[in-house]
Amino acid sequence: MPDLGAMQDWSLVVTHLVDHAAREHGTREIVTRWADGSQTRTDWAGIRRDALKMKQALESCGIRKGDRIATLAMNHARHLVSWYGAVGAGGILHTINPRLFEDQLEYIANHAEDRVLLYDAAFKPLVEKMKPLWTTIEQYICYDDGEFESWIGAEDGDTDWADVDERDPCMLCYTSGTTGNPKGVLYEHRSTMLHALSGMQPHAFDFDASTVMLPVVPMFHAASWGLPWTGAAAGVKFVFSAVNEPEVLCNLMTEEKVTDSAGVPTVWLGIFQYCDANDLPLPKLATATIGGSAAPRFMIERLMKNGTRVAHAWGMTETSPIGTVGAPTHDWAEKSFDEKVSIVAMQGRPVFGVELRTVELDDMATELPRDGRTSGALQIRGPWVVKRYFKAEEDATNVDGWFDTGDVGIIHPDGTLQLTDRTKDVIKSGGEWISSVELENAAAGHPAVAEAAAIGMAHPKWDERPVLFVVRKPGTNVTGEELRAFLTGHVAKWWLPDAIEFIDEIPHTATGKISKKDLRSRFSDYVLEDA
Repeated sequence: MPDLGAMQDWSLVVTHLVDHAAREHGTREIVTRWADGSQTRTDWAGIRRDALKMKQALESCGIRKGDRIATLAMNHARHLVSWYGAVGAGGILHTINPRLFEDQLEYIANHAEDRVLLYDAAFKPLVEKMKPLWTTIEQYICYDDGEFESWIGAEDGDTDWADVDERDPCMLCYTSGTTGNPKGVLYEHRSTMLHALSGMQPHAFDFDASTVMLPVVPMFHAASWGLPWTGAAAGVKFVFSAVNEPEVLCNLMTEEKVTDSAGVPTVWLGIFQYCDANDLPLPKLATATIGGSAAPRFMIERLMKNGTRVAHAWGMTETSPIGTVGAPTHDWAEKSFDEKVSIVAMQGRPVFGVELRTVELDDMATELPRDGRTSGALQIRGPWVVKRYFKAEEDATNVDGWFDTGDVGIIHPDGTLQLTDRTKDVIKSGGEWISSVELENAAAGHPAVAEAAAIGMAHPKWDERPVLFVVRKPGTNVTGEELRAFLTGHVAKWWLPDAIEFIDEIPHTATGKISKKDLRSRFSDYVLEDA
C-alpha cells in the first residue's frame, strides 16, 4: 500500500500545558493572597521557570521517574509551581487533603509511598505530629518563610522536562474514604490532557485568555476540578487565596476583576451571609461553577438574578473529576426565568469524552430509559474515568467498562443529568424511593434554615421513613410545624418527614459534604413509631 501521508507525533503530556501558557500567555498574572493578608504576583512564564527549577531540585533529592511527591497545601502560586515541577521531573504529584483524619493521613502517605512532602506553614503542627508515622517520606519542604524559594533558588532552571510517555501516571488523588480506607486514583498524562482540553469547551468552563478565575475549590481536592491544567491551556489569570473567608473572597473578586469562580455550595452560602450582614451587593461574576453537592434552588436563583451564569457540575475523584456541566440549552432564549432555574438546578449534560447511563438499583445491570422520570444507579465511562484503583488487583469497572458512581439519578431525553441521591442514602419507603437530597434542598430554601440533612429511619410499617435534621440560622426560631408546612408546597405529601429534629451542627466529611454515616451513628437509637 502506498504511503498516503501521516501526522506529527505529539505526546499528550501535561508539561505541554505550562509550555504553552508561558510561550503564548507568559505575562498573564498569577495572584496569591496569603493568610497574613500579603499578596504576591507572578505570571505563567514565572510559573514555568520555577517549575523547571523545582524539577532540578527534585532530581538533586534523588527523585526519579514514578516517585511520588506529596503536597499538603492550600491554593497559591507555589503550589501551582509544584503541580508542574513534580510532574516535570517524571514524578507523580500526590495532593493530600489536610482535612482527613490522622489515621487516613497516615494510611495514604504510606500507601502512596511518598518520598517528598511540600507543605504550608499552617500545617506544620500536623506535619510534626505525623512525621513519626510517615515511614517513606525522606524530605520535608515548607512553602513559607523562604524555604521553598531557597530550595529551588539553588537551581538555574536550564533543563528539559523528564522524558515520559503519555500513558505514564502523573497525579494521584485519594478518595475521602467514607467506608474503609481511602482509595487512590492514578491519573495518566493522556487522561489529564484530554480532561483539560474537554474543560475548555463552551459547554464546560468556557475559558479564554480574558478569563480571571478565582478557584475556591482546593487544589488538594479532586485535582481542583482540573482547573490548574485547563487554566494553563487557556492562559487564564488565576487569583488564589490561601484562606476562604467570605470577606477575603469578595474583596479579591472586586479588586482583581474576577470573572469566574468555582466551589461547593457552602462557599456561596458564606458569601450570601457576609454580603447580607454588611449590606453589600454580591460580586459581579460572569460564571459560577458549583459542584461537590447539589446547589439549592434559592442559591441558583439569587446568582442568576445577579447576572451570573450558574454552571452546575457533577463529577468525582474517580472521573478526574468532570462528568457533567450545566450550560444553556438550544432553546434557552425561549425559556422563562423559572424554567431556566429548573434546568440549572440539575447537573447538566456530559461533556464530550464521557458517557452516562442509569441502571436498576436492585440489579445494577438493567439499563433504564432516558425519559426524565425513571430513577436509577448512575454509571459512567470514558478516557479519564478510573479503571483500577492504585495498587488494586481488580478493576473498578464492570465488563463493559462502566464505573458505578454511587449516585442515583434521572437522565432526561436531551442528556441532562438530574441527581436525586446517593445509592446508600436514598430512602425506600413502602417500596418507593424518596430523594434525601431533594428533601434537603427544599428545606434549605426556608429563610430560617442554615443547613438540613435527611436520612431514612427504620419504620415498623413502611420499612423506612425520612427524618429531617435542621440547623437554624442564628437569630431565628422556626418550628417543626412551620417547616413542615413550608415543605408541603415543595415536595410530594408522602415525602414529608415523619419527624424534624433541630440540632446545633450537622457532621461533614473531609471534603465538606454532609456525613450521613456519622449522622446515623449519632442517632442510632432513634425510634420512629407507627403513626
